[in-house]
Amino acid sequence: MGNQNKNRLIDFLTHLCWCLEKRKKDRANNRGGEEENEEESWDLFFEIKTLQIATNFFSDLNLLGMGGFGPVFKGLLPNGQEIAVKKLSLSSRQGQREFANEVKLLLKLQHKNLVTLLGCCAEGSEKMLVYEYLPNKSLDKFLFDKSISASLDWLTRKDIITGITRGLLYLHEEAPVRIIHRDIKASNILLDEQLKPKISDFGLARLFPGDDTHLNTFKISGTHGYMAPEYAMRGVLSVKADVFSFGVLVLEIVSGRKNYDRHLEFKKADLLSYVS
Repeated sequence: MGNQNKNRLIDFLTHLCWCLEKRKKDRANNRGGEEENEEESWDLFFEIKTLQIATNFFSDLNLLGMGGFGPVFKGLLPNGQEIAVKKLSLSSRQGQREFANEVKLLLKLQHKNLVTLLGCCAEGSEKMLVYEYLPNKSLDKFLFDKSISASLDWLTRKDIITGITRGLLYLHEEAPVRIIHRDIKASNILLDEQLKPKISDFGLARLFPGDDTHLNTFKISGTHGYMAPEYAMRGVLSVKADVFSFGVLVLEIVSGRKNYDRHLEFKKADLLSYVS
């Protein structure tokens, strides 16, 4: 990444930290100037030392998974709150942009079917996002692991589909600005302790300013098998791209199989072709 882009990212993070501190002070003033007990609250901006201790210095034993952004670790804060720490991979050039994009987006969003951003960390070359910890991890673990997929009865599957629908409706129609997620898939749907779904990973999301309903983009981002044809082939991006991805995901939830399974015979390997 060039020096100019690095400087822009540093400027953004500096401004972000100022905004987070201001938001914290504003909340305190709204409570009559009384600060919460430090042990009963969390900061929107975390020191790296706090996250190192919380994750046992990012031990492999705390590793929850890997993504395009980098590894995600489980952590425990001094007040007993469990967290998930997404750590930017220093070798990922795309990750720098994803980090800035995801923070800016999630600070604007509040919905029960979207993952909650608790804060971030930006010290030196280290960039991290801190989320609420969801004990049941991602939907794909339940759908495609035969040892636990039976725990998803039809009512639970219906509730998961309904929750994802509400989250997408918020992003497309009710959020402060229209947002296209661009990577709706089972691994980006997290489940809480009651198996309620929360849409996560906004690193590839795009904002639609004003009343724009679609745009043309030269860079195609997303996951093969979930991308709408008009977007994958012509770069036409609209809410329909998320709706198409959601449709593929619904088929996976109902059938209990991946949209493409190379272990199956040719005619059955592609789920969309098989059901059409």
